[in-house]
Amino acid sequence: MNITVKALNRTALLAIAPFLGIMIWLLLSDIVIQLSEEAFPLPVTEQARIPEADITPAASGLDHAQETASQTRESIQKQLKLYKQTNAEMAKISSIAATQAVRPLILYDRKITSRLGNPAAALESEKLRAQLFYIKAENFSAYALKVKLKSSDAMTMSLGGDELGKAETTLAAVNRHNAVAGINAGGFADGRGKRYPLSTTIVDGSYATSFEPPHADLFFVGLNDKNKLIGGKFASRQQLDAQNPKFGASFVPVLMRGGALQPIPAKWQTSPKRAPRTIIANYKDDQLLFLVADGYNESGSSGATLGEMQILLQRYGAVDGYNLDGGGSSSLIFNGRVINKPSDGQLRKLPTHFLFFK
Repeated sequence: MNITVKALNRTALLAIAPFLGIMIWLLLSDIVIQLSEEAFPLPVTEQARIPEADITPAASGLDHAQETASQTRESIQKQLKLYKQTNAEMAKISSIAATQAVRPLILYDRKITSRLGNPAAALESEKLRAQLFYIKAENFSAYALKVKLKSSDAMTMSLGGDELGKAETTLAAVNRHNAVAGINAGGFADGRGKRYPLSTTIVDGSYATSFEPPHADLFFVGLNDKNKLIGGKFASRQQLDAQNPKFGASFVPVLMRGGALQPIPAKWQTSPKRAPRTIIANYKDDQLLFLVADGYNESGSSGATLGEMQILLQRYGAVDGYNLDGGGSSSLIFNGRVINKPSDGQLRKLPTHFLFFK
């Protein structure tokens, strides 16, 4: 056991002896180890130092870039100035063009208004312009209402009491709907204690009555979704629907189409000959014209003939004209007042009314 340990110790001493000798020699010797300058990196400032010969081209390029940027900025500023000037000039040209485009309409309106005379009253708002005129003819007194619709909701047609079969005066309809003006609309037929619109009638874009093909000189007249007057004898519902009617009523007969007077059927020339009348017409610029003639009764002895109403339409420059229900039905309400003189001595209750809104 002891022999083995001793043998191991000797072996270990022999193994490490060379290393111990080297260490003792290093400690006792004066050896100095020197490193070259290349072994140490230059400071950052020293490394960044570039020879002047290398800097000159870069500096020249930078100056050129600055000059180019300056020129570009000046060019952009000139282009912006030119753009603003062009926009201002185009806006001016557009304004002049718009004024010139409206000018013919203004002149046309002055022309047709001058034919009617001086307005006795007028209403104007963002929705409409309505002008009231008094007419003195040889055989009767009449009234004209010229209306320019500016909005899709400036005019409508209402049912009496808003229900089929009911009736109310035009004044009651105007007050109930808070309208500023009203005109009686289509004809009617009484039955079972109720008063129904005559033939095809459309309210708010829907048929209040069923479609009825034209017969006995009946026509349909109303406005489409573009506030344009549409009227005539429509052979089928599809033909009428193609006009996109918004509202309308029926009566007899057609008085004018395209500025040309239409033949009045013999029956309507004498039945009655004279009577209070209500007419709806339009102008080339889509303004509407309503004529209401006074009469003392429905016996045919007072009021206007349909031929005389045609003369007024022609004189005032209308394009299309349609006879609405007349006699005791003729009603004209303007700014809360009854303008015409109802032949019944009071306003008649009716199933349909044209209403105007401010």
